[in-house]
Parts: sequence; structure tokens; C-alpha cells
Amino acid sequence: MLTRVVRLHGKRDLKVESEGYKAPLPGEVLLRMAMGGICGSDLHYFQDGGFGPIRVREPIISGHEASGFVEAIGHGVSGLSVGNLVAVNPSQPCGHCHYCSLGQPIHCLEMRFMGSAMRLPHEQGMFRDHLVVPAIQCHPVSSDVSPAEATCAEPLAVCLHAVSQAGDLRNKRVLVTGAGPIGLLTVAAARYAGAAEIIVTDLADAALARAPAMGATETVNVAENAEALSPYLEGKGTVDVAFDCSAAGPALRTAFAALKPRGTLVQVGVTGDVTIPLNMLVGKEINWRGSQRFDREFAEAVDLISRRAIDVRPILSHTYPLEDAVSAFEQASDRSVACKVQIALFDHETGRTE
Repeated sequence: MLTRVVRLHGKRDLKVESEGYKAPLPGEVLLRMAMGGICGSDLHYFQDGGFGPIRVREPIISGHEASGFVEAIGHGVSGLSVGNLVAVNPSQPCGHCHYCSLGQPIHCLEMRFMGSAMRLPHEQGMFRDHLVVPAIQCHPVSSDVSPAEATCAEPLAVCLHAVSQAGDLRNKRVLVTGAGPIGLLTVAAARYAGAAEIIVTDLADAALARAPAMGATETVNVAENAEALSPYLEGKGTVDVAFDCSAAGPALRTAFAALKPRGTLVQVGVTGDVTIPLNMLVGKEINWRGSQRFDREFAEAVDLISRRAIDVRPILSHTYPLEDAVSAFEQASDRSVACKVQIALFDHETGRTE
């Protein structure tokens, strides 16, 4: 049996190819994939061949945000039925290394994360027609939500984990720098956590236009109206918590300047080396925390999307069929119009897989 896959061979060398797949073994399920979302890391692999020290060193099937329909079930699997729409958790910690034994599976020494070029050989991703995966990675979603919404469970889980790093957000003033998909989902997660004010900054009006629907109370285009941030910089800063989702040097400096003394900055965006405003970090005694992926937040994200307690639909901007995967990646590279671009394997009118 053959399935189509979207395979990256190197910088801007993305091809739709075919490869074989097998029936599910005990504990596994076969999925007919429905949707796959293009993430920032997928874009970095496509545009630059990697990001920071992580480089594409061999062909890799892209994609770690995906949903699919259960097509066949291996022996011993319970809790899933043929036809179920599921969100697929791409994270596969080993469960027995030092960090897993400490209850920190995010830092698993043998972590397998689908669609990641961190390890060699690379972990293959989910942009394909069919996928056999351990049943434990499949989370059924409500019949009320679409495959496109289900696919957003992974990026929402990233943002829920980031928000958990910040402590209690109830009645707090929050700054989010960067209004891409992760920034906007962080806004939604912060609003769900009880933030009173959420200010969002970006360089693109199209990105900022989506922020109010996700829970922002104010948006600032810092390329055109940076002075609008001045009130938040008064004194030693007026913001309780900042989430940097851009990993851009100017945005990072803005976040440090806006934070109150002993405020918290959660670093969500990643890139190569950037200049750190060390004097503000030290002088204001800022708590600067990194945030890496997610663990139990994936199940929480599926629940929130299923109940539409967090509505991810405002970030969905474009959908392309798998055979036009290159066009999808090119579209996702254009932030002037694109937000969350997805690759589809289902009939839009019936909602069923092809």
C-alpha cells in the first residue's frame, strides 16, 4: 500500500512523493490524515534548511500539527473507533530516562518528536495521506469541530504550557510580542487564564487584525506607531507578564522595557543568537523563563477546542491540497496575508476524507 508524503530534501527542495505503509500492529492505529498545519519550524526548515543549530541533514517528511480519521485499529486498542476524528500528539517521550522519571517528559533524553530534525536520523512527520501511529498519541475530538480546528491542538498546547510558566494571570496586564499563530494562541490562552489586559505587538496589520478575536484588548503596529507603547514603558514599566513570541531583538527589548521590576518574561519564540538587554534584566530583576513544547497540555488543548472554550477559527487563513504543498509553504511565508496555513486531505463540502 502506498501513501503520498510531503518530503523536504533540503532548503526550498520540497517534493510530494510516495512510500509504502503497513497495517497497524497491536497498540497502533491507521489514520487517514485529514489536515496538517504548517508551523514556524516547518517554515524555517523549508526557507533556511533549519534554525539555530538544528539543520536538515537528510530527507524529512514535514509536519507535526495534524488530525486524521481512524481507518483501522490494531489489537488491544480501546477508546477509539473507526471513523473517529483525532488530533495526533507528535511528542513521544521514552518514559524511563532520568527526566521522565523526574516527571519532566518534556526534557526526555530520548524524545522522539514527529517532523523534527533535531535527532539523526530525523523523526518523520505527518504530512501524508496515511499514518500508522501508537494509539496513545491519538486524542478524539468533538464531532462539532472540524479537522482544521483539531489540527490546532498542537500549537495551542505549546501556548498553554507557555502560559503555565507565568504563574497566576488573573487580573494581570500582559504583553504579547508577535502576532503569528503562536502569538495569537498565546493571547487566547492568557485570556482563558484570566488576564485583564492583553497588549499585542507586531509589524504587520494583517496579523494584528486577528488579535481582538483571540482576546487582545489593544494592538500596536510597532513599525508604524511604536510611540503607542510609551504609556506602558512609564516609570520602570507597567506590564506584569510578557510573552515573547517573535524571537526578534527589538521585540525582546520592548518586552524588557515594558515589564515592571520583578515581572516575568516567558520566552516562547526561538531563533539563533540575539543581543540581550542585560542591564534591564539585572536592574529590574526580571524573571526570564523559557518554555519548551508541552506534555499534558495536549489533552487540555483538545478539550478546550472540542468545547470551543478557546475558538481557534480566527487564526485559520488558507488551505491547500497536498499536491500543492509547495504553494502552501510559499503562502505561509507571506505574513502580510497568511496566518495558519494548512494542507488538506479531505473534501471541504462533505467534511470526509477523500
